Amino acid sequence: MNALRLFPADVELTFRMKHGDPRTMGPAPRRRAAFGYFTPDDIYEALVAGYVQEGTAWIDVGGGRDVFPSNPRLARVLAQRCRTLIGIDPSETIDENPFVHERVKLPIEDYRAPQRFDLATLRMVAEHFERPEAAVASLSRLVRPGGAVVVYTVNRWAPVPLATALVPFRLHHAFKRLLWSTEEKDTFPVAYMMNTRARLLELFRAGGFRERHFRYLDDCRTFHQFRILNCIELAFWRVLSALGVHYPETCLLGVYERLAAPTAS
Repeated sequence: MNALRLFPADVELTFRMKHGDPRTMGPAPRRRAAFGYFTPDDIYEALVAGYVQEGTAWIDVGGGRDVFPSNPRLARVLAQRCRTLIGIDPSETIDENPFVHERVKLPIEDYRAPQRFDLATLRMVAEHFERPEAAVASLSRLVRPGGAVVVYTVNRWAPVPLATALVPFRLHHAFKRLLWSTEEKDTFPVAYMMNTRARLLELFRAGGFRERHFRYLDDCRTFHQFRILNCIELAFWRVLSALGVHYPETCLLGVYERLAAPTAS
């Protein structure tokens, strides 16, 4: 699989690895399959799978207790395929991660490594960085020239992030538990300081990277636990897709290649 040319067949492969045969999978993934819809997680996982090869040195930033929360089978396959997989997260949840080869309980800004990495992944963590310039500077130090940083995060201007920015943090877990059945220990304060394409581009250019790939990922998971509401959002998504318009709720997926020397922003 070419990591920068992600085809529907690649995403279909990771989808089937996650959910199995469409005839026997659970109702929510079967519903999505019927609409021809893949989640942002599906697309992110397929993209990362294309980057992880034998010999890859990989650092997963802020992943906590999972590499792919919705696809442990693929996480296990890729962890066995790569040369090394370091998980770094200041949260206690990193101790529960069964996939990484080494656990580092530190912020990325404070981490020093004896090696450089071919790949760094940031899955749903960029929205939490309060010092984004320092985080990107650390990635610049840790990723070898020609290596890649894959950032998968929420869109600052999508409806759900806009709503959470207005809701006191003490209520965030109740909101997430209602919609996605998350645990309280997986809810962290958000800063949204690197959650637009323009801001990511600015930060990574200043850190010596270039944007190799970017896309907005339509996110129709807000009501995935409620069949009728989910069918409505999927039907709305399909109409918008036919018109060439993105669904209102989107995530960001960007790939940034480390250059040999920093470039002017």
